Amino acid sequence: MPQGKTITVRHGVSILEAARKAGIHIATRCGGKMGCLMCKVTLPEEQQKNLLPPKEGERRKLGSLLEKGTRLSCQSMVQHDVIVLIPEDPLKAAVRKQLEAARNRDNEDFI
Repeated sequence: MPQGKTITVRHGVSILEAARKAGIHIATRCGGKMGCLMCKVTLPEEQQKNLLPPKEGERRKLGSLLEKGTRLSCQSMVQHDVIVLIPEDPLKAAVRKQLEAARNRDNEDFI
């Protein structure tokens, strides 16, 4: 989510690999080695059990974010059907916000 794409992968495939297979971009600089922490995704609470538990390295890197459903897509291995919320790319989000602000200013001119 939010793209609404569905993909079938083997047990033990990372969310990052599955997203790439589905043509969904998840930002990463380290190539999936848990070095950049850019590939964070969120899982609704009821979905968290559908991934293999986080290993110690991911626990150290994310800390309390794990309790909020945040995982590193490069380290999160699929165990069962899972719904994953992928955040909007920061650059795209900034451009979208600027376009929305410009539209709002244009709309105010017509009121």
